[in-house]
Amino acid sequence: MLRSRLFISVLALCLSALPCSAQQAVPIPDIPTLMKQVQEHQRKLDKTRENYTYREAIVTHELDKNGKVKKTESEENEVFFVNTHEIDRKVKKDGRDLSADEQKKEQGRVMKEVEKAQKTPPGQFMDKNEVSISQLLAIMKVSNPRREMVDGRSTLAFDFAGDPHAQTHGMAEDASKKLAGTIWIDEQDREVRRMIARFDDNFHLGFGLFSVGKGSNFTFNQKLVNNELWLPVDGQAHVVAHAVGFIGFRADVSVTDDQYQVFHAEAQQQPGVKVAEPPSHP
Repeated sequence: MLRSRLFISVLALCLSALPCSAQQAVPIPDIPTLMKQVQEHQRKLDKTRENYTYREAIVTHELDKNGKVKKTESEENEVFFVNTHEIDRKVKKDGRDLSADEQKKEQGRVMKEVEKAQKTPPGQFMDKNEVSISQLLAIMKVSNPRREMVDGRSTLAFDFAGDPHAQTHGMAEDASKKLAGTIWIDEQDREVRRMIARFDDNFHLGFGLFSVGKGSNFTFNQKLVNNELWLPVDGQAHVVAHAVGFIGFRADVSVTDDQYQVFHAEAQQQPGVKVAEPPSHP
């Protein structure tokens, strides 16, 4: 009897010393349920997102066969949203402002994109070759679900790999079956926090005349801005591509998103006066 009481007392003491998360472990939701929650939450944020604009800087280092930089190009875009769709307006090329002719040409392109966005229902892609995270995971096999802390916030992380038997529709989904990687979803907000993916096999385009090579990979990060909504903060990509008659193309691409601004949505989609503090990078 005394030994039993001592055992129970020691067990109670040990349990009380465990963190609350260990005592009250919350089951990790299944992936279809989780992605449905991500989609539902994103729809709620789409209208708020149209009140934001931000800068996106893209730097492309073209590499030779030995991995050394042989050419560098850069561009700077202003990003805004119309009818929930993202529109990019180029404002700089290789560190210089666009010329008058370039600005006129770019403005014409942007206006066409705006008109297209206004005619495309919210939640529907303007480009048929685009693919969403939920579509991506629908043709993936997922494994190793777990909780991980990222920037002091709990995330639901899991690994994924393309299911060769999954039914796909269009080139983007076909290519996605060659991907594998890891995704982190913020547990509280049900938003994608980070994604790392790679091509584990070559993917051929244009009747086999062009292919994205095995070893291509990318990383995507986004964060909560102004405690209001999630927006991109940065991304990196290593691209290996091949084309018939060419030695091949290799490049490292770096994308940085910052200078978030809140504005009142006008017909011209011009930024207003309230400037949002950019989030710290991971």
